[in-house]
Amino acid sequence: MAGGKETPRQKMIGLMYLVLTAMLALNVSKQILQGYLSVNESLETSKKNMIENNVRVSEAFKKTIDGNKAAEPYYKQALMAQKDIDVAYKYLDEVKGNMVRAVLKYDESVKVLGDTINLRRYPQKDKIDNYDMPTTVLLGSNEHNLKKGPLTADELREKLTALHDKLIAQLDKMQKTENEHLLQGDYENLKKKIAIVKPTDSGRKDEGITYTWPLDNFYHLPMAAVFVNLNKMQSDLKNVEAEILQVFSSASGKLAIKFDNIYAKVIAPSSYISAGEPYKAEIFLAATNSKLGAGDMEVMVGIDSAAAAKGGKGSPVPIEAGMGKYQVGTGAPGDQKYSGVIKYKKPDGTFEYYPFKGEYKVAKSAVAVSADQMNVFYRGVTNPVSAGAAGVSPSDIVINASGAGVKFVPRSEAGKYDFTFSGLGECMITVSRKGPDGVKPCGPPVKFRVKPLPKPEPKVGGKYAPDEMKKGDLSTVGAIGAGANGFDFQANYVVQSYEIVGKVKGNVKTANGNGANLAPDAIGIFKNVDPGTKIYIDIKVKGPDGLPYSATCGIKVLR
Repeated sequence: MAGGKETPRQKMIGLMYLVLTAMLALNVSKQILQGYLSVNESLETSKKNMIENNVRVSEAFKKTIDGNKAAEPYYKQALMAQKDIDVAYKYLDEVKGNMVRAVLKYDESVKVLGDTINLRRYPQKDKIDNYDMPTTVLLGSNEHNLKKGPLTADELREKLTALHDKLIAQLDKMQKTENEHLLQGDYENLKKKIAIVKPTDSGRKDEGITYTWPLDNFYHLPMAAVFVNLNKMQSDLKNVEAEILQVFSSASGKLAIKFDNIYAKVIAPSSYISAGEPYKAEIFLAATNSKLGAGDMEVMVGIDSAAAAKGGKGSPVPIEAGMGKYQVGTGAPGDQKYSGVIKYKKPDGTFEYYPFKGEYKVAKSAVAVSADQMNVFYRGVTNPVSAGAAGVSPSDIVINASGAGVKFVPRSEAGKYDFTFSGLGECMITVSRKGPDGVKPCGPPVKFRVKPLPKPEPKVGGKYAPDEMKKGDLSTVGAIGAGANGFDFQANYVVQSYEIVGKVKGNVKTANGNGANLAPDAIGIFKNVDPGTKIYIDIKVKGPDGLPYSATCGIKVLR
């Protein structure tokens, strides 16, 4: 349309053209944004798969500790890193939710959960092309002076940078800590993988603006694009978590055979034996491998580390299945000691020298009494006991016990008994031999301590006094239990009464009841307790010893 005066009809045609052009442009924009939605859905699927995989790897990692104690420090370090990553991951959900809340023009009191948003659903699906509000919420109105404060791009940058620096510092500290360091190649590669977490400025320039990390990710972009960028950051976090789990879990495996965490271990069937019998011991690396043999490891007795490093040999010990098989003859009664060195070839080909020492007593026949589960007895529960004496058949053993209100009954297996106690203090057990000439003691009485049962802890949702629980998990709780966490005996603690205190819609609610099952008002508190607050549980318990106990816990409520 050149110059000149236009007729009303020409003006209308021109206006319709402009409207049509705008509609076409809008349609293209919407189609492009649909692509963002597809990318976002792929990211959501990827995140879910990565989270599930990380859980599986973490659980498998934990199970390896039973068979490989060298894995324990790496597992603890992995838990620390996972906890820090999870904090940043949840913060990104808060950022997403806050941005969508502003775009939808909800009141500030309304909280939108970023991890539950589906951009294809109403009302957010109609706002995915909103350019202004995401920029305003995250950056402010001036691209040269970015907005600061909670849930802004500035604060997000600070938190991601802090996470990156903390993870790197953790790796550096591990490299300087015995039993925790990684192979150098794994250490360097993992640092490179963690670098993806740290926000970095591109420095590109456009229309007089030098772009920083916040501008690159959030400046004048539609909500769909901003949402995808935030999801991408969460996906990066989960990928870093996966890398850490993979490297840490494999580190103990690599170094359990090519050790950096090594200690000498001496195990003997008995250190108290009869005169004339041979003394036998196994000397081996605590996380050894059956393939270790000549060239990989030498066990030498009668030599120290310094002498071995200079080429000394001492008395070599035969190695079978990765273990030194040590055996010497015994003579007159008395204390015997020995020491030596394990020479081990490390993965890099150099050698380390690990000293060991052991001792044993050669004596006349003696009594053996043991508590099957612990080194002490407990009042109020059944304590399994084994008793025997060298050279005496279990069927010929006779025992007597006194102190702490002791009672005992034999079990079906000879030499096995069940002990119970009504008091505390010391219990003396005498083992005797039944023979043709009567019953005679096999040795002096053996003394054991009798202790009270440990205090119980509340059990909520199957967990002992948890520090925190999700609101959804709390809502399924219908009863409160009690037990002694880590106690190896069968001990039945019965909840007699409870008191529940929690905050519901800002108001403190209290519920009381008898027994373990929760009354409706108590269940109501569990179901409706305000996230971010604590729910307090106080219980009265009857122990297996018939005595009353009290237990209390406070649980932080998560969303």
